[in-house]
Amino acid sequence: MAKNIDEYIALLLKSNVGAGDIDKTKAIFNSTKEVVEILDNPSIPSAEREAAINELFPPSVREAVLRISDDSMCFSFDEIAQAYLDELDRQSSIITAQVICVTEPDEKQQEGLKKFVLKETGAAEVKLEIVKDESIIGGFIIQAGGKLYDRSLKTKLEKIKQSVSENAKKNADVDASGIISILKEDIKEYEFATAGDEIGTVISVGDGIAVIHGLDSVMYGEIVIFESGVKGMVQDIKKNTVGCIIFGADSDINEGSRVKRSYKMAGVPVGDAFIGRVVNALGEPIDGRGEIAADDYRLVEQSAPSIVDRKSVSKPLETGILAIDSMFPIGRGQRELIIGDRQTGKTSIALDTIVNQKGKDCICIYNAIGQKASTVAKLVGDLKKHGAMDYTIVVCSTASDASSLQYISPYSATAIAEYFMYKGKDCLIVYDDLSKHAVAYRAISLLLERPPGREAYPGDVFYLHSRLLERSSRLTPELGGGSITALPIIETQAGDVSAYIPTNVISITDGQIYLEADLFFSGQRPAVNVGLSVSRVGGAAQTKAMKKASGSLRVDLAQYREMEVFTQFASDLDEDTKAQLKYGAGLMELLKQPLGKPLNLAQQVITLVGAIGKKFIDIDKGKLKSYQAELLEYFDDMHSDIVNEINREKTLDSNLREKILYAIDMFNNNQI
Repeated sequence: MAKNIDEYIALLLKSNVGAGDIDKTKAIFNSTKEVVEILDNPSIPSAEREAAINELFPPSVREAVLRISDDSMCFSFDEIAQAYLDELDRQSSIITAQVICVTEPDEKQQEGLKKFVLKETGAAEVKLEIVKDESIIGGFIIQAGGKLYDRSLKTKLEKIKQSVSENAKKNADVDASGIISILKEDIKEYEFATAGDEIGTVISVGDGIAVIHGLDSVMYGEIVIFESGVKGMVQDIKKNTVGCIIFGADSDINEGSRVKRSYKMAGVPVGDAFIGRVVNALGEPIDGRGEIAADDYRLVEQSAPSIVDRKSVSKPLETGILAIDSMFPIGRGQRELIIGDRQTGKTSIALDTIVNQKGKDCICIYNAIGQKASTVAKLVGDLKKHGAMDYTIVVCSTASDASSLQYISPYSATAIAEYFMYKGKDCLIVYDDLSKHAVAYRAISLLLERPPGREAYPGDVFYLHSRLLERSSRLTPELGGGSITALPIIETQAGDVSAYIPTNVISITDGQIYLEADLFFSGQRPAVNVGLSVSRVGGAAQTKAMKKASGSLRVDLAQYREMEVFTQFASDLDEDTKAQLKYGAGLMELLKQPLGKPLNLAQQVITLVGAIGKKFIDIDKGKLKSYQAELLEYFDDMHSDIVNEINREKTLDSNLREKILYAIDMFNNNQI
């Protein structure tokens, strides 16, 4: 209906139809039901319908009624007529104001109401429509020009009650005299409130989406409030309607429900008190530990820092995972994608990275999107077990939450991270995962009737993730030097990294860690594919010690993987090839790492120096991990000077390398 109503109004205006003829036409339709049924019946020839219209209706409306009949819209003529009369009034600067009151106002009061509406709307003339409603107790409510002026006693009492309740929560020791002073202040403030609320009407609602008529001045991304108290966010603005996503249940929202603007963009409360807590996409606590005292309020949609506000990535963010820190280092302010099939250890890498930030002055934020609540609860339990919740915030939108909450969740998490970044702190944020985020956005977009493109995703799905991930950066010292390091996670289907969403996010990020299912199921965990993984900017942040220690590791592993493929069916191999395969298999074994056991810089450097120095080549592959653990324990006990020097200086010169190799030889001799 909304799509055609403008066309019908234009046709009536073209025919210069007066209000009197509209009233006559409405009377004909409403008095004889059979007329509507005949005109809306497509089986009746158009010539017969035209003859009936010419006989029954005034000449000025016949063309419009014929068109309405062809479209089978006669049952909706009352709606068309009302829209046309409203348009006539608008063109003549005449406004109809609905006055809701307990007792009908007298002539003098009506004149006063008209003057008030004329002043507020700037109309040339006002028509009053009086509606009696005893539920408002007293006073009046005026609805005019898309605004609501509520001066009812019922609303006044509700606002005072709410204000007293809020003040009582803040000041538990308020006595009777204090409450009286609060009441007086609230009543005084209420009397001076003259601004009206801009309101709209729900046309349709379903699947977490509401289409609203009115709210002509509403902004994209603004919060709107339904009369049931549920909030929504504007996501689609058309000529006559506004599309809105609903944050919560839509069961109490019906066609005809009123909606008012909040004049406030969507945002979340932020503050230091959020550390250690689990919150939902709106920043509300869901861990059962009571309210969170907020220090500020940040918009969920913020512009990314400009080029001049950014500093290059030069400080490492160590994951504690040998395979990553040695070959694909991550710097503070970097965006490194973790990509792979379902159940290949993507979340485990992110979890280990969070655990490894303990004592490193880094605030971690884990954003769960579309996951089971039980999965998130287990993860929070693991973080608590490792003492990581002391510096971690979990922002959660579970699979049972509406698509609207899953859509806004990563933006809310980033807003919380930005609060700390602009205070000069380093943050790590994990988005787990953006595949489900894209699916939630696709659902919202299709319900809002946006045209689908490739793989049914709307055309702006790239912008969805780019404007999110661009907010991760390292700020200049002038802005405090804080940073947000992003670890977005993407789930692939059967290893297809060339699908729409994976290629989008790969092009946005600064590198990717690709986890291969075949490696995972063969027991190589983390199952990092050396060939497809890369860190484009992390090398600048890698410590000199790690850079020198890793040396030819990546090349050696690539050669081993290639040689392994070519020799798997060979029965007779030369000694050099056997040695190369044994060396490569040993490296792969050393890169295996159990969950929750991150290695510090010294442990990683010692392991790599020994491995590339081929000091472990005679160790049986099955005993290599236990040998590594014993070796690192030996260094902690007997060569703490080497460990301390690596951790302190973060460099590896030839002298220190020789010390490490000598200490390994001593350990091997003692083992024998």
